[in-house]
Amino acid sequence: MVGLEVGSVPFNPDGWGPPDSTSATTTVVSGNINNNLPLNVPFAPFSRSDKLGRIADWTRNYNNPARSKNPSDSVFDFSNDDSFPASADDDSFRLVDGKPPPKPRFGPKWRFQPQRQLPQRRDEEVEARKREAEKERARRDRLYHLNRSNNSQRREAAVFKSSVDIQPEWNMLDQIPFSTFSKLSFSVPEPEDLLLCGALEFYDRSYDRVTPKNERRLERFKNRNFFKVTTTDDPVIRRLANEDKATVFATDAILSTLMCSPRSVYSWDIVVQRVGNKLFFDKRDGSQLDLLSVHETSQEPLPEAKDDINSAHSLGLEAAYINQNFSQQVLIRDGNKVTFDESNPFANEGEEVASVAYRYRRWKLDNDMYLVARCEVQSVVEVNKQRSFLTLNALNEFDPKYSGVDWRQKLETQRGAVLATELKNNANKLAKWTSQALLAGADLMKLGYVSRVHPRDHFNHVILAVVGYKPREFAGQINLNTLNMWGIVKSIVDLCMKLNEGKYVLVKDPSKPQVRIYEVPPDAFENDYVEEPLPEDEQVQPPVEDADAGEANNATNDVEDKEVDAQA
Repeated sequence: MVGLEVGSVPFNPDGWGPPDSTSATTTVVSGNINNNLPLNVPFAPFSRSDKLGRIADWTRNYNNPARSKNPSDSVFDFSNDDSFPASADDDSFRLVDGKPPPKPRFGPKWRFQPQRQLPQRRDEEVEARKREAEKERARRDRLYHLNRSNNSQRREAAVFKSSVDIQPEWNMLDQIPFSTFSKLSFSVPEPEDLLLCGALEFYDRSYDRVTPKNERRLERFKNRNFFKVTTTDDPVIRRLANEDKATVFATDAILSTLMCSPRSVYSWDIVVQRVGNKLFFDKRDGSQLDLLSVHETSQEPLPEAKDDINSAHSLGLEAAYINQNFSQQVLIRDGNKVTFDESNPFANEGEEVASVAYRYRRWKLDNDMYLVARCEVQSVVEVNKQRSFLTLNALNEFDPKYSGVDWRQKLETQRGAVLATELKNNANKLAKWTSQALLAGADLMKLGYVSRVHPRDHFNHVILAVVGYKPREFAGQINLNTLNMWGIVKSIVDLCMKLNEGKYVLVKDPSKPQVRIYEVPPDAFENDYVEEPLPEDEQVQPPVEDADAGEANNATNDVEDKEVDAQA
């Protein structure tokens, strides 16, 4: 039996592994020099981090044409062999890092320093966690937008309701979108004063120096009467209509509502009566025009409950009483008044009335068409021996968290920011005040900043500041175009003049920026008293109407019905 000869293993005295030269691997046997290195065995140096595979395979297929030309090297060469299947373990092989993890450092300095992290494994588990996080983020975004849309829908359903109930027998004639109003423009000449009625008290200039640090308490004027009389119930307008002084008759409150209608959000309605060749614009008893809107153009929804002190209706009543009391408190009440041609046409003898003057002014709309409007100014001031008319209005703050601006902190240092916030939240109300000042020919309009003593106390208020503006300059600041204002009025007048004789109503759509025209029965709104009566201590009870009384007595009763006690 032939034995297997195993060559001797060379000894390397210089280190581990094969010797570097052949000199250390040669031995002398029987005087002959023999090389003890294995012949035709390739050797490649490797490091401890390299992947180790098979050393040799004598069961391979040698018919591979791409194999090495040296047959002795074929058992060790696996580079070009397709018949040798790749092991599944090789694909999932990962080198394990033996370095210890970094020790955590605690303290504020380490917290704000970017941590140098080792590269993480981007395997399927990491990718799955990322996908789950993306799905969760998308789900939260959907819920957020869904909640916002539901809140706006609930607000529209609760607040944005029609100002008048549309009856089934009413016939809708036309609907006009507000987008058509933006392109209108009409120029009117300077108006002429036909008559001035009432009496005015002088403005107290000490209120110009009021600041949040030396605020003044808002007083209540229970004994002074305020009148909100519509157009056809005005005896002066009836007299001017009988004298054929004009074709169209209205009040400054009604005209300002039409002029600023593109800025309105809440619903409103105006009654139109075509009598012969004349046109009368009226308001209903207890109409929304008698109140002041609060946060009408704001994005923050108000509470839906009607009995809440911060609901739209409650804030409208509160703002109306604040304006009435403010307009009388900032006057010098020493008995010195400026009187005009006639006394207050709505007051009885011996009755204490508020300081107000009615200017009946006439504008020329066309060659044979004139418009007469009753305009109001609340005070007068004497500058350089010249008297100037003033309009007095008050902005009211009910809760700083709704507007985001605290007046007591910002009025002295950032008054412009406070006004900009009010222009965003009450754009329609400020535009109507400005248009009324322009219609009345006021030389100055005073804006008061009135706030609650406490956000939950809607009975007690304080005056924080009073600022004066010139109406034309302020109109330019709020982007109120007088040509566009008169263009809207002229287009509506032309449209109504084409209608037949009868009674109509203009209704602003509660949910869309458009106005509709309805034809209503002649007796509509005649028995429609205040839909939501005020408390008994806040209004005068209407007298009992006499069915057999004449037209003059009915007109007098209607005027008396509109007397409002100034109690906040």
